[in-house]
Amino acid sequence: MAPCRLKASLNKIPVKSAALPFNLGLSLNALSLEAAQFSPLTERITDHKDFRKLLRTRTNVLVIYTKTDKCGEAQLKLLSEVALAMKGLGTIAWVNCGDSDGRKLCKKMKVEPSSESTGVKMLHYKDGTFHIEYTRPVTFKSLVAFLMDPTGDPLWEENPEAKDITHIGTEEDLRQLLKKEERPIFIMFYAPWCPVCKQMQPVFQQAATNTRGTYVLAGMNVHPAEFDGLKQEYNIKAYPTFCYFEKGKFLYNYENYDATAKDIVDWMKSPLPPQPEVPEVPWPETDSAVHHLTNDTFDTFLDEHPFALVMFYAPWCGHCKKMKPEYDEAAKLLNKDNDSPGVLAAVDATVHRALGERYNIPGFPTLKYFENGEDKYTLADLRTKDEITEWLDNPQAPPPPEPSWEDKPSSVIHLRAENFHEALKKKKHTLVMFYAPWCPHSKEAIPHFTAAAEVLKEDRKVSFAAVDCTEGHNSDMCGQEGVEAYPTFNCYNYGKFAEKYSGERRVSGK
Repeated sequence: MAPCRLKASLNKIPVKSAALPFNLGLSLNALSLEAAQFSPLTERITDHKDFRKLLRTRTNVLVIYTKTDKCGEAQLKLLSEVALAMKGLGTIAWVNCGDSDGRKLCKKMKVEPSSESTGVKMLHYKDGTFHIEYTRPVTFKSLVAFLMDPTGDPLWEENPEAKDITHIGTEEDLRQLLKKEERPIFIMFYAPWCPVCKQMQPVFQQAATNTRGTYVLAGMNVHPAEFDGLKQEYNIKAYPTFCYFEKGKFLYNYENYDATAKDIVDWMKSPLPPQPEVPEVPWPETDSAVHHLTNDTFDTFLDEHPFALVMFYAPWCGHCKKMKPEYDEAAKLLNKDNDSPGVLAAVDATVHRALGERYNIPGFPTLKYFENGEDKYTLADLRTKDEITEWLDNPQAPPPPEPSWEDKPSSVIHLRAENFHEALKKKKHTLVMFYAPWCPHSKEAIPHFTAAAEVLKEDRKVSFAAVDCTEGHNSDMCGQEGVEAYPTFNCYNYGKFAEKYSGERRVSGK
C-alpha cells in the first residue's frame, strides 16, 4: 500500500470509541493486563518455534518484550488498541521475559528488556527478519503510523523541537483553525518524504518559537489522496507550499525555500505576494568570453583552435554554477590574447547530448583538453582562474587517477540521489559525509571517516555513508540536504535529518 494512502487512513481511525474484542463493553482504560494478554489481537509468544512461525507467516510484526508481566501493562493496553486498528495490516506480539518459557525465548533472541529503564523493549520484524527497534513515541498515532509504513519517516509532531508548531491532522481541523483563530496563520503544506520540506522544517520550527503567541505557524501533511480537494483549493502543486492567512482568509504564498527563521519572521511582519521570478539567462546568452559550442560547431572549432580546454556542463549543476565565474575570468585573458597558449570553450551537455555521449562525460563539470582535435587529457583538479591559466601555460598529463573511494573496500556505504532516502531509513543512526573527490579537506577526512565506520561496523543501529556531490544528479540532492561546503557531515535518524555533525574529523571525534 502506498505511503500516501496509508497516511490518509491514519486520521480516520477512532481512538477513544474503538469497539473492544469480546464485546465486553469496557473502555480501554479499564482493560486489564489479563485481557490484553489473551486478546486474539495481541499474540502471546512463549516458544521459539511459535515465534519463528509467526515471522514466517506475518510480514509486519511489532513485538513487545517485557521484563515482567507487570512492566508493560500500560504499553500492552495501548497496543491492544493499536492491534485493533491494524487488524489485517500488522501484528502485535508479546513476550514476557520474566517467566521461565519467556526467559528462554528472550535469551535465544538476545533481547534484554531489563537493560531498559522501563523494563520494556519493542522490536519490529519485517518480511521474516529483524527490521529495527521501535524508539518513536509510544502513542496511538505514532505506533499506527509506524506499522502502516515501517520504513517511512517519523511524524513531524514527534520531533520535540516542533512543539510550537500547530500540527493539523484533518481537513476539519484546518477549517476550525481558520474559523476560530484570531492571530495570523502561516501554514506549511508538506509531504513527509519531500527533501525540501525536511530542510525547511527546522527553520519553520525556530520561526514558530520566535513568534509564539503572536502568530500561529502550522504544518499539514497533504500528500494523502484524501486531501486532493484541499490541494486544488489552495493551488498546492509542489511541496512544500506555504500559505499565509489573516482572519481565516488566504492572502499570500511564500516562496523563499532558502529562508532562515529570521527571514520568515521578517516577512510575516510585512507580508507581500511573491515577486515574479527572473529567469536565469542561459550562459551562452550572457556577455561571456567563453566560446559556446554545439553539436554542429564543435569539430570545426577544434580544427581552428589547436589547443582548447572544453568544459562540459549542465545548467542545473551547482558545481558548474560555482565554477562559471572563474572560467569566464580565465577566458577574458586567454580568448582575447593572440599569444594565448589555448582557448576556453564550453558545451551544455544536456542540450548537445551527442557530444556528451561521444566523450563519455561521467558527471559535471568535466574539463577536457584537446590538442589538434585529439581528446588528450581529462582534468579533474582545475577549478579556479589561476589554476586554469597556470596549467595552460605548461600543459602536463594529470597524475594517474587513484582508485575512487567507492572502489576501495570499506564499511562505508556509498549512496546516490536515486537510493539516498530509502537507504537511510534502514538504520537508526547514519552519519553521512557529503564530499567532492577533488577537495583537499574531503581527502583529509576520508581515512578517518573510513576508520570510524570500521570500528562501529558491528553495531546494527549505526551506519556510515558517503555521497560524491560531483556525480550525476547528486549535486541537486546535496543542495537540498543543505550542503554548502566540503566535506559536510549530516546525522540522520531513520532517514530523517537530525543535526549537522561539527565535531572532530577523526576516528574518535566527539
